[in-house]
Amino acid sequence: MIYFLTVNYYSTHLIAKLIASLPNYKHLDCKLVIINNSPDDDSINNLKNDYVIILNAVNNLGFGNACNLGLKFIYNEDSQAIVWIINPDAYFQEINLEKVKLFFKSNSEISILGTVIHTPAGKIWFASGYFNSKTGKISSQNLFTERNTDFVKCDWVTGCSFIINLSNFSECPLFDPAYFLYYEDFDFCQRYAQQGHLVAVTQHFTVIHQPSSITNKYVFRKITNSTYGYLLSLDKYTNKLVFSLRLIRLIFYALVLMIIKPQIGLGKIYGVFLYWWKERNQ
Repeated sequence: MIYFLTVNYYSTHLIAKLIASLPNYKHLDCKLVIINNSPDDDSINNLKNDYVIILNAVNNLGFGNACNLGLKFIYNEDSQAIVWIINPDAYFQEINLEKVKLFFKSNSEISILGTVIHTPAGKIWFASGYFNSKTGKISSQNLFTERNTDFVKCDWVTGCSFIINLSNFSECPLFDPAYFLYYEDFDFCQRYAQQGHLVAVTQHFTVIHQPSSITNKYVFRKITNSTYGYLLSLDKYTNKLVFSLRLIRLIFYALVLMIIKPQIGLGKIYGVFLYWWKERNQ
């Protein structure tokens, strides 16, 4: 069984577009699970049917925690399922689910698989993630040099679109609840890679994404959460020297931004404070 998993935060119209881009799932072995992170958004219920399942969160849990709610539900339903996590503001131009099943049958060693992501203009937005623990550099890059390569190993994949092969996990894989939004995908990949799971990306499956069409509405919160997630990740996967140097550079940059882009600069400063406060109160 293939389960698509997405998170709703006042984005019913976007999820409707995602559903419209899926194949006729009524005749296929697949379902869509929507975690409703905006419980007062009643419009999402219009999408519900036998193949579209809606699970209501008590409040806005953030991306990772909302996905955890869905992953637990799916794992209890079918611990051998293929779970495709996809952003509500992403959609397919074309997708063949039988090819997805055949891919994992041929490459069963892959536990976490990212997909190439394009912008609506056709440009590559994400292909694969790179991480250098010695310098703390977290970035994305296109590792594909051959068109016929099934997949390439990478350090992390974006939560915008990636597939989890549950059959490779002895228990339900979950995001770290410490993250609210941003870098939870990086942490997810790093954590399970350290446990021996293979993280890779393929160019056989692609999605189209309108970058930050949701989060750009809330710039301060976006910058605060991304700064906090970034620092938490550096703390977990680099050494104290690297963390300290990058923290100093981040604070200096934030102070400069306070003059030219105050909302962004303030968001970074608040993200640093949020990290410090949470670490102090653990």
